[in-house]
Order: sequence, then structure tokens, then C-alpha cells
Amino acid sequence: MIPKPSVMLSSEAIAARVRELGAKITQDYKGRHLVLVSILKGSFLFAADLARAIDLEDVRIDFLGLRSYGSGTESSGVVQITHDLTFPVENKDVLIVEDIVDTGLSMQYLLDNLATRKPSSVKICSLLHKPARTRVAISIDYLGFTIEDKFVVGYGLDYAEKFRNLPYIGVIES
Repeated sequence: MIPKPSVMLSSEAIAARVRELGAKITQDYKGRHLVLVSILKGSFLFAADLARAIDLEDVRIDFLGLRSYGSGTESSGVVQITHDLTFPVENKDVLIVEDIVDTGLSMQYLLDNLATRKPSSVKICSLLHKPARTRVAISIDYLGFTIEDKFVVGYGLDYAEKFRNLPYIGVIES
């Protein structure tokens, strides 16, 4: 049995940072048509809260599923699309909403894939960044928190599909 994760980032800290990110995105995209692309499954809670924190009239939300972890705690390095966008993003301003950028491999794959779809712009909003694991440098335009190299769960992030429903970001102690 896996013990309950210890709190790394409280639900209150996450909520405050999401509001700040939403205000900055609102300011940067004022008068534009924004498409939030939530990366499944991990970013769905973050994307929902972020969407409500963005005060723009023209925000569309779509989902793209990627998988690189399987059921373990280490990225396999192989990226699979498990769910594709339902609408074209050609000539649209796209904001990728990700739960965590660690190695950068999945994000680089996604950026390359989206480039073939000819959006007007693509930026990245990630709740978490784990720079100690970086293998491909990725520029994150809107970042929630930089964290140390620990396996984290909660607020959408999982361990073998468990713990996504935690209201905080927690660490599984080994």
C-alpha cells in the first residue's frame, strides 16, 4: 500500500498562483481569440481552474492526450497521442496547459506536432517545472512553480492513476 503523500504545495498556494497566471494571460491575450489546449490527463484540474481565472470573452478549450509514463514513475521517453484535438488550430493563438514539464521530451514532441497545424502562436503554461530532469530545454511562458526532483501527485497528477483527486501537490516518500 502506498502511504498518503505529504504536502508540497497547498491547495491555497495553488489557487493563488492560478489566479495570478490567469490575470497575466488575460492581460497578454486581451482582444485575441485564445485556444487553451489542456494536456490530458494530468492538467485537467489545472486547466479548469485556469480557464475560470482568465477574463476573456473568446476562450475555447480543447484537449490533447499524451502519454510517456505508463504506470511507472520514470518517463519512458516514448510519447504517444492518446486523444487528439477536436478542432483545427490553424491561425489560432494556442496556449498549451500542462501539469508538469520535467524532461521536456513530451513538450518538444507536442510543439513539433502543433507546428504542423499552423497556429498563429503557441505558448506554454505549466503548473510545475522540474529543471533537474531537463533533457530538452523548453521555454515556459507562464509557470506556476519550480519544484525539486521529487515524484509529485495530486491536483491532476497521478501515480498509476491514483491521487489525481488530491486538492494539493504532494510527494510520495519512498
